Amino acid sequence: MSAEEVLAAARAGLDRLTPQRLRAEQEAGALVVDTRTPAHRAAQGEFPGALVIDRTVLEWRLDPTGPHRIPEATGPDLRVVVVCRHGYSSSLAAASLRAVGLSRATDLVGGVEAWIAAGFPVHRGPVDLRE
Repeated sequence: MSAEEVLAAARAGLDRLTPQRLRAEQEAGALVVDTRTPAHRAAQGEFPGALVIDRTVLEWRLDPTGPHRIPEATGPDLRVVVVCRHGYSSSLAAASLRAVGLSRATDLVGGVEAWIAAGFPVHRGPVDLRE
């Protein structure tokens, strides 16, 4: 499969969120996870209320049955919304989280760029970094 086909397959199982829906879900308690690189976060700003988790350890930190999970990884019903710069790698990450049992994981359509374009705020540090 091509990268585009892999992305399409990942997105097939997701109820992806617009910035407006993400804002409402975050207010209702959804866990927002930012997987952008430090350089992208510095350029775009920090996502309000998000946990910053490196993409390379995302599944280990959010697997509610794993020994390396963070305290917020409370169970398979946790609503997790992954954000990235453009909304591509976040789709792959959300599909991967679904594969480890987080059936409500999804992502933000258009990434942080869409969030900013919709007029929602970002800020300049500090962040809740989880390693």
